[in-house]
Amino acid sequence: MSAELFTEYRPLLFTIAYEILGSASDAEDALQESYLRWAAADQGRVDNPRAYLAQIVTRQSLNQLRAARHRREEYVGSWLPEPIRTEPDAAEDVVLAESVSMAMLLVLETLGPDERAVFVLREVFGFSHREVAASIGKSEAAVRQIAHRAKSHVHARRRRFAPPTEEAQAVVGKFLTAAVTGDVQALMDLMAPDVVEISDGGGKVSAARRPIVGRDQVARFMSGLTRLAPDGLRFEPAVFNNVPSMLVHTDNGLDVVAMFELTASDTDPAGLISGIYLVRNPDKLAAVDRARTLAR
Repeated sequence: MSAELFTEYRPLLFTIAYEILGSASDAEDALQESYLRWAAADQGRVDNPRAYLAQIVTRQSLNQLRAARHRREEYVGSWLPEPIRTEPDAAEDVVLAESVSMAMLLVLETLGPDERAVFVLREVFGFSHREVAASIGKSEAAVRQIAHRAKSHVHARRRRFAPPTEEAQAVVGKFLTAAVTGDVQALMDLMAPDVVEISDGGGKVSAARRPIVGRDQVARFMSGLTRLAPDGLRFEPAVFNNVPSMLVHTDNGLDVVAMFELTASDTDPAGLISGIYLVRNPDKLAAVDRARTLAR
């Protein structure tokens, strides 16, 4: 029975761990340790398995997050969350879809561990203040204060989320065509003025060490990347973290997972590209073929 219940809630538990950690591999580790603790628990005394399992996973995830903080401070270049391949219907739940987007995960990175866990559990998964307090070992009063602070912080920094659509994927296709042909003006026309490009090579492969801001700078950077790309460049459309994405292959194999954040407007419903996230760190590309089932 313990294994069946854990399996039933596994998509939820993975989603919680991933949103707290920003790493699918670390989330899987947290789930393994959580299962051992669940199997050893007196389950006959558990009235609410969903809340109890979420509590276990949250504690394991917080332990890992605090340990990872030092490693991330020493990370070479920009750090991006590990991309996860999401199912096409994952964007139907807009709250869930936004919660695992690159833009949101990067905002969550600016929170402290407790603030991050409280925001995720309360705002995304709807746990009560009492349940959240039990998960992080704080009083309800403290959790209410943390929740208010974290919510204000996130809302001040979040961008308007646009779920992936065929029109958005078409914009990404046009963008890559313009990059390959070196059409800088066409690239600029497809981007928002304040577009940001972030690359993550982890010090293991070449990548821009700092974010690039502004469509002129980003257009020239992207055009230069494709001009210097090795032979056999091939693009494969995909959806990662609920945004239109491309797998970029060369003759040597998968080279980049490129994710594109689009911001729609009343005059341009398809949207302009406002964020480009290029993950090249090979450690973060190892499991890109595995589609993740998310739940809340």
